[in-house]
This record gives sequence, structure tokens and C-alpha cells, in this order.
Amino acid sequence: MIQIFGTKKCKETQKALRFLKERRIDFHFIDLSIKGLSKGELNNVLQFYTIDEIIDSLSKEYITKNFKYIIHDKIQTVLDYPLILKSPIIRHNKKVLLGVDGIDRFVTKD
Repeated sequence: MIQIFGTKKCKETQKALRFLKERRIDFHFIDLSIKGLSKGELNNVLQFYTIDEIIDSLSKEYITKNFKYIIHDKIQTVLDYPLILKSPIIRHNKKVLLGVDGIDRFVTKD
């Protein structure tokens, strides 16, 4: 099953959802504004991307919480404030894709 982590307001997440719906590909959408990644899910993502690659330092949440100016544990911060993540994060067959570029090849591979 394909999992998509993102928010309903995110244009890139909307593109990914539309792509899967148009092709009638089953997926499970996890809205980061409601529920964040678990520690295990985050560890899976970190096998493919660094913590700095998945944090959106231009996000409203990142800016309003002043994470740019304070020393913090980035992993714990992502777990506590999932809206600072870049989205969508797409998981399929224990692989992870950040963003929608390459989604066509990503979801059709076994």
C-alpha cells in the first residue's frame, strides 16, 4: 500500500493524490496537520534522506517557532512539529520519495 504524508493545502501533495486517483492506484493519505510521522516511519524516511533534506526551513511552522535561531534536536522537532516537513513524503514497498518528481516510476516499480 502506498502512503502519502502531506497536507490537504499543499499543492505538491495535491498533485501526488491526483496522480494516484487518476490511475486508480490505492493509497493511504496521512494528513500531517492531524497526525505526524511515528519514530519508525521517520527512521524509514531517514534511510533515504537526511534530516536536513526533509525539513522545510521556509515553512510557516518552522519560521513561527524560530527553529532557525535556536539549538534543537532536529529529529525530535520533526516528531513534535510535523508541519515543518517537506511534502509530500511517499512510501511504497519500504522505499521513500520526497516530492512528486519521479512518482510515475516510483509507484509502478515492484
